[in-house]
Amino acid sequence: MVVTQAVRRTPTGFAGRRALGFAVAFGVLAGCVALSLAIGSKGLSIAEVLAAIGGSADEAGTIVRELRLPRTLLGILVGAALGVAGAVMQAFTRNPLADPGLLGVNAGAAFAVTAGAAAFGLTSLGATVWFAFGGAIIATVGVYLIGSAGRGGPEPLRITLGGVAIGAFLAGITSGITLLLPEVFDRMRGWNAGSIVVAPPELLAWVTPFVLAGLVLAAWAAGPLNAVALGDELAVALGSRIVRTRIVSIVAVTLLCGAATAAAGPIGFVGLMVPHAVRWFTGPDQRWIFAGSAVAAPVLLLASDVAGRVVLPSGELPVGIVTAFVGAPVLIALVRRRRVSGL
Repeated sequence: MVVTQAVRRTPTGFAGRRALGFAVAFGVLAGCVALSLAIGSKGLSIAEVLAAIGGSADEAGTIVRELRLPRTLLGILVGAALGVAGAVMQAFTRNPLADPGLLGVNAGAAFAVTAGAAAFGLTSLGATVWFAFGGAIIATVGVYLIGSAGRGGPEPLRITLGGVAIGAFLAGITSGITLLLPEVFDRMRGWNAGSIVVAPPELLAWVTPFVLAGLVLAAWAAGPLNAVALGDELAVALGSRIVRTRIVSIVAVTLLCGAATAAAGPIGFVGLMVPHAVRWFTGPDQRWIFAGSAVAAPVLLLASDVAGRVVLPSGELPVGIVTAFVGAPVLIALVRRRRVSGL
């Protein structure tokens, strides 16, 4: 039995702080959902949105039910997947800068999808999902092996450098393929920027089971990852099975990143920023961090998506570009913090 009393001993009053944090996060998420349903090329009032959800047959009902509601649901799914994937990666690598984008996982999925489109002309969502899974797991395992090479086991610095190198390498090949093959470029350019604009019902039907499976595995691994955070030797002494925990963590990250990337393209920085933010009110317990990330990450993604709809005089800015604008300064701030390594 894994002992995790160290993370259960929270300061006096911390439970109230956690409850307040989750209440605020759920409230902000509800507000973002309302804005996502109301704001667009045609603005709608809250009354019109409620009537549309209730089944009104006017133009507003068509806009909300067929366009904005699926888009909002996809944003919630993709946001939760990326947020929890980032938290899992930070926990099992003990690297506070771990992120599906920064460690090359998104780049691996994007490369596999682009290569599949170029070599086999894949267009179906089912094929895209499986190629994204393959690229995600290869990139995840490759980065972890690079970071674990040599004495001392996995080190955060080696993992980060390996992820950046693999991500840049795969991104370069992906760009080369799309430039050499114009038909692939036309097919992939919107997807490569990271977007949740297109959300047909079959997309939600494909993505949801994989995201839910990844969340379940992440929840299972949260307890053992509390012990892993104390170091491999102490984790083994406490009864934690390190290899099994890391395998489950890798599978969870693969399912979450593969499904999110297949559905919305490579969206960076969500998994980096959100776990650090939720630690302010959850504390160091990975179980609460994962739960907080599943709530707070959709807030960031939906808010970025809404901002992308209104920031340009005409047209929309893909959500992946908006999160990059927000995430780059956050990454710089995290790197400059002296206590950034304290997970």
